[in-house]
Amino acid sequence: MSRRLRKSWLGLAAAFTLLLPAAALPQSMTLCRAKPQLLDLGTPLNIARKAIATRKQLRIIALGSSSTSGYGVSNPAFAYPAQLKMGLEKALPGIEVDVVNRGIGGQDVEEMASRMRAEMEGNPASLVVWQTGTNAAIRHMPLPKFERWLRNGLTLGKSLGSDFVLMNLQYVPAVVAVADKEAYEKIMAVVAREFDAGLFRRYDIMRDWYGDGMPYAQFVQLDGLHLNDFGQKCIGKLLTRAILNSLTGP
Repeated sequence: MSRRLRKSWLGLAAAFTLLLPAAALPQSMTLCRAKPQLLDLGTPLNIARKAIATRKQLRIIALGSSSTSGYGVSNPAFAYPAQLKMGLEKALPGIEVDVVNRGIGGQDVEEMASRMRAEMEGNPASLVVWQTGTNAAIRHMPLPKFERWLRNGLTLGKSLGSDFVLMNLQYVPAVVAVADKEAYEKIMAVVAREFDAGLFRRYDIMRDWYGDGMPYAQFVQLDGLHLNDFGQKCIGKLLTRAILNSLTGP
């Protein structure tokens, strides 16, 4: 990371701690929320639907880095994969729901793509939620390389018989400081459409939180990068709603 970027990142991280405490905010600014259009994954998740209908089972692999592993949460149950499991179990009575957390802190798109086969063959699933992009952006991975590895991973993953949902970048100070952050987001949107994968627009959801007046301190840890308990729980709840929208929609 360049000295200039690090200085910008640290400045942003320091700034958000000085904002109005969450307890002093109007309730409307602390609620877990997202615009309905941001919870449209853009795919019906047909493989997952079939597993529910024929086997009464929904097995999901959460593939990602530290935000998938739940780095820094005060309770593992707050990590978004655990929240996803709880939400789906409640919404789908009679269905066996299993969410396997395969988040490894610090990994990037190429490392996750490289372990795709091992993770999926050992733990067959009808749906893979692939969280990526944040580490690539803050490390300035060349965009063509990012796109190539994303395509490689989806090509392999889809060939192994799973639906995919891509979870894009986080809107946090460490990412906001990156000049070309939205280029990674755009690549993920294009590739998701081409591979008929869902896209969970985490970046836009969190940007709306901040734009509506919610301070970073409400959803980001003091490092300016990782989600805190509220951020993790809320993303898990919204991801649950997005997946259910696709599973129960036309």
